[in-house]
Amino acid sequence: MRNFAILGAGWIADLMAKTLAGMRDEVHAYAVASRSFEKAQKFAADHGFEKAYGSYEEMLADPKVDLVYVATPHSLHHTWTIACLNAGKHVLCEKAFAVNEKQAGEMIALAREKGLLLAEAIWTRYQPARRMIDDLIQEGVIGKIEVVSANLDYFITHQERSVNPSLAGGALLDVGVYPLNFASMVMGNRIRRIVAGCVMYETGVDAKDHIFIEYENGCMATLYASMTDQSNRTGCICGTKGYIEVLNINNPQEIRVYRQEGNGSSLVSSIPVPKQITGYEYEVRAALTAIEEGKVECPEMPHEETLEIMRQMDECRRQFGLVLPCE
Repeated sequence: MRNFAILGAGWIADLMAKTLAGMRDEVHAYAVASRSFEKAQKFAADHGFEKAYGSYEEMLADPKVDLVYVATPHSLHHTWTIACLNAGKHVLCEKAFAVNEKQAGEMIALAREKGLLLAEAIWTRYQPARRMIDDLIQEGVIGKIEVVSANLDYFITHQERSVNPSLAGGALLDVGVYPLNFASMVMGNRIRRIVAGCVMYETGVDAKDHIFIEYENGCMATLYASMTDQSNRTGCICGTKGYIEVLNINNPQEIRVYRQEGNGSSLVSSIPVPKQITGYEYEVRAALTAIEEGKVECPEMPHEETLEIMRQMDECRRQFGLVLPCE
């Protein structure tokens, strides 16, 4: 059984720890590291971890650590993923994978050089809903896909990591990454152009983003994300015979299929997704399987897909005129 370690002890690490508690027969919750030993100790005690470390370096020196989940702010993903790989550890790095494509490319190149797994923890790529939506599209239940829309708004300006430019804050890297992934999973990445705009927050990061994507086949996606309000978090896949509505694009709960009836539509099926521990278990299982198979990437989210989404976000920020201090 692989020894799983968490680098960082914030709220998202807490969610991963709760996931591991439900996977005791699959993976061992071995170690947690924080910059505060007291915080790491409390985290380990609360979640049943065997080891607690007061520095990231100390945990990475532990030869028993197999797989590290990087749960730091975005600005530190590159630094600590590189450190993990140089220490000989497999890595599951939280989204957004890096601040830009250049950083992501360096991380991936090192993983390939070392022969170690490196995967982006963008949970929607690993969840069963992904295959369920793909199957509906391939079955042609709504005809030819023409348009995708998706939104994800959360009120998160109270979180330092979301508003601080030095931590690579902003709506795009935090929540905008989900609508972009939703569109990519449905439409692919043969893009003719991206048109993006944002409203800036008082700290100098993007607060509200709107992204239009035109594809080479004439289809389009319209996406928005915000950290100053709450939205319905819905994705809509529109075809020539109807549409598919996905409730909660960053952790799908239900998939609804509507068929065209004259100028209107009617609900023909409502499909719940399988019950879950937290939804993170699928990315953990995918990482463990890839390690056992000697792979350096997960087929659910291959490196090229990670790089493509980073390229799309780089282009959006170029149009925003937003450069972050860690670049």
